[in-house]
Order: sequence, then structure tokens, then C-alpha cells
Amino acid sequence: MSEKIVYVGISADIMHPGHINILKQASKHGRVIVGLLTDKAIASYKRLPFLTYEQRKDVIENMKQVYKVVPQETLDYRPNLEKIRPDIVVHGDDWKEGVQKKVRQQVLETLSNWDGELIEVAYTPGISSTQLINAHKDLGTTPDRRRSQLRRLLNAKPLIRIIETHNGLSSLIAEDIEIEDEKGKHSFDGVWSSSLTDSTAKGMPDIEAVDPSSRANSVDQIFNVTTKPMIYDSDTGGKPEHFSYTVKNLERLGVSAVVIEDKIGLKKNSLFGTDVAQQQDSIEDFCNKIRVGKNAQVSDDFMIISRCESLILEQGMNDALTRCRAYLEAGSDGIMIHSRKSDGKEILEFCSHYREFGAGRPLIVVPSSFDKITEKEFEDAGVNIVIYANHMLRAAYPAMYKTAKSILENKRAFEAREFCMSIKDILEIIPGTKNA
Repeated sequence: MSEKIVYVGISADIMHPGHINILKQASKHGRVIVGLLTDKAIASYKRLPFLTYEQRKDVIENMKQVYKVVPQETLDYRPNLEKIRPDIVVHGDDWKEGVQKKVRQQVLETLSNWDGELIEVAYTPGISSTQLINAHKDLGTTPDRRRSQLRRLLNAKPLIRIIETHNGLSSLIAEDIEIEDEKGKHSFDGVWSSSLTDSTAKGMPDIEAVDPSSRANSVDQIFNVTTKPMIYDSDTGGKPEHFSYTVKNLERLGVSAVVIEDKIGLKKNSLFGTDVAQQQDSIEDFCNKIRVGKNAQVSDDFMIISRCESLILEQGMNDALTRCRAYLEAGSDGIMIHSRKSDGKEILEFCSHYREFGAGRPLIVVPSSFDKITEKEFEDAGVNIVIYANHMLRAAYPAMYKTAKSILENKRAFEAREFCMSIKDILEIIPGTKNA
């Protein structure tokens, strides 16, 4: 009688005794084929794995219990099961509830087509994946590892969610906040270093008045407490000669991408539009700046994103499309398109055109004005990255203003309680506080 085929689906990001026990139990029943979940499959219901698919595959292939490793492209087991038709599927018994409950039922129904069997291994006590993940995050990351994450995310997820942070505390919130629903766990994929919020948090005008070394210090503060990738707002990028140094410095820090806008002269916030004098750069000169930046970068991971201001400055859709085509031809790794109009119609129209010439390079939107459009609508339109570019700062300072005003009006702090988070809750955001 031929040896039975046993299928085990596993992510294997952080291997622990529970995983090893499942493989040991599976090997008792036959020849073990591991369906190793790809980055895309894992990212569909929780965070991007720390290790790449190839790294995880190398670990699993070298375990003596494993006969073969095949990619499992989705959380859904059925495509692999129907292809392999295993006699047995082995899984931990912790998938009877939560996001994988439906997956479990699909496995049972599929196995019934050829009298296959599901064996569920008891959960290994004393193992907490959450604790292991937190311990891994506490170790931090490296510039090379952090810088590569954005491209990994683009390959793994249809839509990436980025939020602005402007100091260590706001970055800790972006790093750790998470919700869970029937589709899995949801969190922010990375952070946005905004020139607007960085300068505003420092009490400086948003006119590129904050010098590059001060911006670099802000990046360093954020990176000290996070592991997620960063997209950096470099305004116009300055002169091409200066931009080349900016690219090198950001790469060295571990930033994943820099965004430069196609304007010249004293920086004015885009949301003022035509209410203030703003001038776009020529296509030729801006393309030259892109090429200078691309020639300066060292790693293949780093990205230069071109922000087109044509819609903001009411230059029309054709001008925006002409410019963006040229920017991509000059070597830009992606396009950020922006608009002041709250209905978002011209953004969605641009998206429909971009699909024709974008050649798979990411499209980024910043829904500060057109904030009624949902992430699902953006995803359906072909958007790859959504950046919530100033909401953390905008949320924080109204509460500070109300608190300060309440203390002045009431000559005490009692009435300000409703605007304040408790000191205990704030301190619990910061790792290591309890043990300090």
C-alpha cells in the first residue's frame, strides 16, 4: 500500500514549538506536503510576514518531517487540495473560530469529495504568537530590511494603507493599533513623514523652512519606535543637485520612498490651489530631477514617486496625463495624484486613464479633501496606496486647544478631563514603561 499524502498549510513566519508539533504529528500519518502561504495569502488577513516567502521556504524545506513545499497562493486551501488530493489534512485545532472558521469548513467539504480526512492537533499550551511577534518587534529592524518592505507590500496587497506620524508617540499608535473583523486583522502598513505636519508640529510655516537635518532627526525619532516602512514627503525636492543628496540620505536611513511634487518657487500648501500663486515646473526640468534622483540611488528597493499638481492648479486632465506619462518615462517609480475637489470624481477619472499607461507602477492618492471615497472604491479604481496624510496631527491639536481653553475658563483642570487620555493609558502605549 502506497504511503498516504498529508497536507499541512502553514505560514511559518515565526516558527515555534506549536508548528513543529503539528509537523511531527502530520509525519506520523504519511508523506508531508507543506502548503506554504505566500506573502499575498498572509497579508490578505493579517500583517505582512517578517520573513519573505523564500526565507520561510528555506526553513521549512530543511525540516526532516517535510517531504515537499508548495506555494499556497490564498488563504483558501481548495486550489491546492483539488490539485494534490491529499489523503489527510493536518491543522491545529485553533481555527474553529475567527477568520479561519470558514476556511476550515471549505477544507472539510473539499476532502469529502474523495473521502479525505481532517486531523486537528491540540493547541500547544504556553505559546503565544502575539508575544513572539511583540518580542520580534522589540528587537527592531535594520535600514535595509525596513526599506524593502514597501515593495514587498506592493507585491502582496492590492491596497496599502499609510498614515501620517510626526513624532514618536504618534508613530507608536500607527505601529500598534489594530482592529479585527470577519475578514481578519487590519492595521496600517506604513507611515508618512509629511513636511506639513513635521513643520507644523515644530511651530514652523509649511514653506520648506524646516531644514533637512531637522527632518532627518524626526525620521530617526519615528524609526526608533517603529518597524514599518516610511514614505517621505520631500516637497519639491529642491534643486536637482540637492535632491541627489536627499535620496542618498533617505536610503541610508531606511526610508522606502520619497515623493516630490512638480512645483517650483517658495513652497505653498497644495490645498490652497489657485487661491495663492503657485507655479508648476516644466516637464523637461522635473524629468531631469527624477533622473538625477534615480542615478543617485544605490538600492533597487528605494522608490522615487512623482506628485502631479495639475488637478490642484486646475490645469486640466490632459495636462495631468501628459505630465505623468513623461514622469514615468523619465524613471519615476510611481505617481501621486491629488485634488482639492471633495467629490473625488476627477481622481477616479484619472485612475481610469492611468490603468492604460501606468505599466504596473503604483498609483498613490491622498484623500484629505475627497475623504468620502472608501478604500474599496480606491482599490477597484486601481489605486495601490492610500495615504492619510495629516489626520494624526489634525486630531491631536483641537483637543489640546480645548483643554488649554477649558483650564483658563474654569480656573481648574477638572472640566478638561473629557478631552484627556489618562496618564496610565498614555504610558502603556510606550514599550518598557511598566518595567522602568
